[in-house]
Amino acid sequence: MSAGRDQDDEARLADASAWIVRLQDPQASDAEAFDAWLSASEANGLAYDRALAVWDEFGAAGPEVLAGLAAAADRIRERGFGWRRGLIAAGGLAAAAAVALAVLPQVAAPPTEQVFATAHGERRTVKLADGSTIDMNAGSRLTVALGRGERRVAMSDGEAVFDVAADARRPFLIAAGDRTVRVVGTQFDVRRRGDELSVTVARGVVEVRPAEGASGAAFRLHPGQRLDHLQGAPDGRVSAAEPQEVFGWRAGRLVYRDQPLSQVVEDLNLQFDRPIRLEDRVLGQTRISGVLVLDNEAAIIRRLALMVPITAVPTDSGVLLKRDGASKR
Repeated sequence: MSAGRDQDDEARLADASAWIVRLQDPQASDAEAFDAWLSASEANGLAYDRALAVWDEFGAAGPEVLAGLAAAADRIRERGFGWRRGLIAAGGLAAAAAVALAVLPQVAAPPTEQVFATAHGERRTVKLADGSTIDMNAGSRLTVALGRGERRVAMSDGEAVFDVAADARRPFLIAAGDRTVRVVGTQFDVRRRGDELSVTVARGVVEVRPAEGASGAAFRLHPGQRLDHLQGAPDGRVSAAEPQEVFGWRAGRLVYRDQPLSQVVEDLNLQFDRPIRLEDRVLGQTRISGVLVLDNEAAIIRRLALMVPITAVPTDSGVLLKRDGASKR
């Protein structure tokens, strides 16, 4: 192999090592640039695999090995070489040392957590450093931590569509109450409101299992399936679902198929500041099917009255929904 080829290989390894570090930063937005670099040359992909292998090796090594690699990288830096020139001059061991030095802080420290939240009527798209995308519905709160061995999300409340970038080395885990949702690369919706959890899959396979300390069965959901679970219950109910209907809120549409009016009101109260209340629980159990376009609250209530026999009564605190004619008694 020629000296020029050696230099090219080491330079690519240096670039690959730098990409490993950059993609661990939760605040980074380099996914598209990384894809472009990876696609530019087959050799880039080979270099990235080699750098990952080094990372895996020193990740399993003891502290003495890590310290030795870091010391080797320090010697390169003391010689005054730049990142790339130092790697070329010192060869593969230096490349391993540079990778180790760059990611040692990632190994030693826990991943940085980021909190994302949406207010009433707000929808938000979050792009993660690993290439995953999260579309958040109104009234949602997520805590995200992208670690070296896994990617974790804690959903305290809300709804979101996750489009997870495939990474077999780092599973994507979502903690929602007493259940954990686990995927590698897929698209699905998770809704957690109070004690109720639902997971709807559009692409890939999603595993929902009891969280640590909780009891119950594990489920593997495939495209077109939905799991509904009540916190504290030992199991859940799997049914057929149309993912694009479930995802409709991203386009400003709420789609219902034989759902209780109480859920509709709950959803609308996340979109508007003026609260809607129901006359009683019995009215809340009224079933509804149809599509509601999220434009303005008054128009939505008028459309709702065409689907179910209700009358909307303005109050000082918002809007009260009564059975049709009840307000005239």
